[in-house]
Amino acid sequence: MFVAARSLEARAYDALVAAGADDITPTQARLMAQIDQGGTRVVTLAARARTTKQSAAFLVDQLERAGYVERVADPRDGRAKLVRLTARARALGDRADAAVAEALAEWEAHLGATRMRQLEETMSMLREITDPWA
Repeated sequence: MFVAARSLEARAYDALVAAGADDITPTQARLMAQIDQGGTRVVTLAARARTTKQSAAFLVDQLERAGYVERVADPRDGRAKLVRLTARARALGDRADAAVAEALAEWEAHLGATRMRQLEETMSMLREITDPWA
């Protein structure tokens, strides 16, 4: 599972670089992938990345300077900030998603439609007991 997941991650990252985002590191890309549509607090990003709040904040600072994320007030708590993807980052995310979809189509061509559907169902079932943010 790890090898397959890393393969998808590499395809997504390569698509970012091919789209001109050669200033994003794989670590920064992984963090960006954890940002929810409405925004995510740095402490949550740190927990998802299994790193310190300081490390996550450092990565967010870099991404903010490069124009990929912005910090906005959390509407539920005026004292807190949310990290949100910019339009530029969302467009790059679309490119990464397309690369992943292409890879999954290749997997289905290799496995067959039935096995691919079974794989997706199995992975969804495993997510229920392995992903604390599911």
